[in-house]
Amino acid sequence: MIKTEKLIYGALNSDQKFEGSISYDDSISNHRPGILVCHAYGGHSSFDVAKAEKLAELGYFAFAIDLYGQGRRGSNPEESMALMNEFNSDRVLLQERMINAFQTLKNFDQVDKNKTGAIGFCFGGKCALDLARSGEDIKGVVSFHGLYDAPTASTGKQLKGTLKIDSSILILHGYDDPMATPKSMVELADELNLKKAKWQIHAYGNVGHAFTNPEANQRESGLFYDQYADEHSWNEMKNFFSKLFL
Repeated sequence: MIKTEKLIYGALNSDQKFEGSISYDDSISNHRPGILVCHAYGGHSSFDVAKAEKLAELGYFAFAIDLYGQGRRGSNPEESMALMNEFNSDRVLLQERMINAFQTLKNFDQVDKNKTGAIGFCFGGKCALDLARSGEDIKGVVSFHGLYDAPTASTGKQLKGTLKIDSSILILHGYDDPMATPKSMVELADELNLKKAKWQIHAYGNVGHAFTNPEANQRESGLFYDQYADEHSWNEMKNFFSKLFL
């Protein structure tokens, strides 16, 4: 039976609390791969819980994380953008939060610490990529219509592990995404090549941003759902992790 539980967790050297959720099949008694689910710009939501539950049905232990902090969610695009921009302007903080979530995942008894992954949607795709960029020992990362700009250090702070990426990377991309242009996609490929990552990019023609979200319907702005890309990208993710964790 698939179980989903709210998870309140903290971070080292901080009193701030975070509120995510875990999903798993309680009929599985042995260790299983653990996967982070990284939220879009509005924060942890029912969308992420649903994706975590789908991963649990596949036999994974899924942790839908919270990067913003307990009670901090965007209720409209303006609030969501403001929350995301806190991390766009401080990628070191984003990296620290992602590493904390990753360590939290590995601390669960059900998780095989040698078989870990992360998926992310929109802003969450950037988060998952930044975890791989940090040099943490995460085995595979999947970005769904993510954001690709490489991180830069904040004033007085230093990024971890920017020279090499040891994770396998799968990018699932809408070619007409106004937030991640073909130019930025190529720049990401160049970055991943330079850092010796094992990577692949699947681009969907005539597909924009947010193609996995059935509620996205702003076609004039390039944000719209696409059933084929949604279903195909999920199957590509399943194949990716299945081969990675054999």
